[in-house]
Amino acid sequence: MTAPVEAIGEQTDQAQAATSRSSRRWAPGNPFVYLILAALGAGSILPLLWMFSTSLKETEAFYIYPPQIIPENPTLNNFTEFFDRGAMRFVTNSVIVALSMTVIVVVTSTMAGYALAKIPFRGRNFVFTMLLSGLMIPWEITIIPLYIIVVNLGWVNTYQGVVLPMCATPLGIFIMRQFLRSIPSELIDAARVDGASEFSIFRQIVVPLCRPATAALATIIFLSAWGAFLWPLIASSQNEKQTLPVAIALFQQQYSSSYGLMMAGATVAFVPALVTFLAFQRYFVQGITMSGFKG
Repeated sequence: MTAPVEAIGEQTDQAQAATSRSSRRWAPGNPFVYLILAALGAGSILPLLWMFSTSLKETEAFYIYPPQIIPENPTLNNFTEFFDRGAMRFVTNSVIVALSMTVIVVVTSTMAGYALAKIPFRGRNFVFTMLLSGLMIPWEITIIPLYIIVVNLGWVNTYQGVVLPMCATPLGIFIMRQFLRSIPSELIDAARVDGASEFSIFRQIVVPLCRPATAALATIIFLSAWGAFLWPLIASSQNEKQTLPVAIALFQQQYSSSYGLMMAGATVAFVPALVTFLAFQRYFVQGITMSGFKG
């Protein structure tokens, strides 16, 4: 039983490698389009440069006119003060929340997507339609019911109170289900005929083929959880469980704002997001392309 499944897995690996090689082919385009994209990219980088520049300035340099993109006397005092105020605790909380949410959503969405795409059962399309309709419900509408549930469960100011409500999103199921529909059903049917269990099929055939989609989904969920502000602010009123975006907002007071500290914190929050996207960029584009346009 194991040998046929492994043979099928080798065939799927070869097919995936061929697809990856074909996706790397470069096709020339209109230079004018590239020029416009380059200009838009340069414009999107300017706010990031200003953020990093402001994080290296003293308070007096904020009011110099004309503004200086490159400070004359750069300093790391804002970063030092930011971490001296206990920012490492907020960074740790953000890492725990983002990684926990990413793992939970990827695992559950992959399993649910496989069931909705490849396991025939009565009412499958109806269940998928109901899940998909959840994408049309604004997040703000669910905040009050979710907070009441969290309070009744005693999860306020806890990691589970911050993580689990944000995991209830049908986006991951939609992405994985659309991607899994592109996998030939003959591979799974052949494994079933050979006597492989659904868990063996899922682990040895489906999971290896889903790497581009899972990487894309993990990137989306991690970036979303890393930058989440509203729900962590509501679910955690104590500093022990607050995340980095919430901590950055605390530096903005009623009559004054610590712009240097805020920009230093924004820079610290931006770097992991940038590294994550660059690391999974190829899988992200491939996964979105293959999952977003499959009917």
